[in-house]
Amino acid sequence: MSYVAVKGGEKAIENAEQLLKAQRRGSKAVLELSIEQIKQQMGLAIARAMSEGRLYDLDLAALAIKQSWGDLVEAAFLLRAYRTTLPRFYYSQPINTSEMATSRRISSIYKDIPGGQQLGPTFDYVHRLLDFKLAAEDNQPIPPVSEPSHKSASRTVTSTLARAIDTLNQEGLIQAEEPPDASSDIFDLTRQPLELPAKRDARLQNLARADEGFLLGLAYSTQRGYGNSHPFAGEIRVGQVEVFIEPEELGFEVAIREIEVTEVQMVNQFKGSKEMPPQFTRGYGLTFGYSERKAMAMAIVDRALRAKAFGEEIQGPAQEEEFVLYHSDNVEAQGFVQHLKLPHYIDFQAELNLVRKMREKREVQDRRDPQSQDQATHTV
Repeated sequence: MSYVAVKGGEKAIENAEQLLKAQRRGSKAVLELSIEQIKQQMGLAIARAMSEGRLYDLDLAALAIKQSWGDLVEAAFLLRAYRTTLPRFYYSQPINTSEMATSRRISSIYKDIPGGQQLGPTFDYVHRLLDFKLAAEDNQPIPPVSEPSHKSASRTVTSTLARAIDTLNQEGLIQAEEPPDASSDIFDLTRQPLELPAKRDARLQNLARADEGFLLGLAYSTQRGYGNSHPFAGEIRVGQVEVFIEPEELGFEVAIREIEVTEVQMVNQFKGSKEMPPQFTRGYGLTFGYSERKAMAMAIVDRALRAKAFGEEIQGPAQEEEFVLYHSDNVEAQGFVQHLKLPHYIDFQAELNLVRKMREKREVQDRRDPQSQDQATHTV
């Protein structure tokens, strides 16, 4: 694709940038939105920007959201661009979500689960009606008495909690998940190009940073017949987990911080094959922050992409690995779409001349053989 350089437009570009900044700021009669306000009051936007930007930093995510004028795809783009400038000193150890300090933990397949159902903060049971009380200034909701204080609200359960689907595992009714070989290297999508066919670790990394809306549409499609999927939410966990590194110079693990994550395991029925008996199978989703819709969609698509491994017929786009993995990245997708706004004068002129020549050729043919044109019109 060829482009025409924009000459003499430097001033216009500078003015466009200044206009963007002014529009983003809004009226100066209104207090400017602070980074701390975004962190404290836009937690779900923060979670999405961090997940799709693949960088866990609340302050930077809040800054990216402010700078992008609230455009979360642009915010993810900014975070990824910044992340590429950072040195990498260590790889963290796998997080242990069984030791998560949960703020929310539910299962839709069992009423009673070890540790109990923990609803936590959720929209699930709230009427989807506009709450005009939020428009009032100094709105101060009162937390329930049974809840802990704000400082410890994210640490409501600290003991190790058994998985809700462990019962199925004990009965041999769900496909076993084998731990990866410790001697094999884990694929790193931030440093290695995606290659197909992709192993599951590469697919999960791709899905974790994929656009939430794209994954949501794919997950929905599998339940409408394009994949023959009827999943159940085996378990959804939201909470804090510790991140460890193991510096070679120390020789032991060191906890560097806690992060909030959402983990989802979906359960799907599997009718069996020549190699495997009828059983349940799993789909897995893990995201930064409180982002269970994204994690659920990720888990459903993860299971759909395992169709070939289970000998299932490919029936929908969510099961097509190349289609899903190459089109799910919102940063790459927006680049391909938004580049269409750049000057394409030469390309369009070439196509314009081609269409004109085709029309001239068609008109000459019609004058030579008007009967064929009448027949074509009659056929149409």
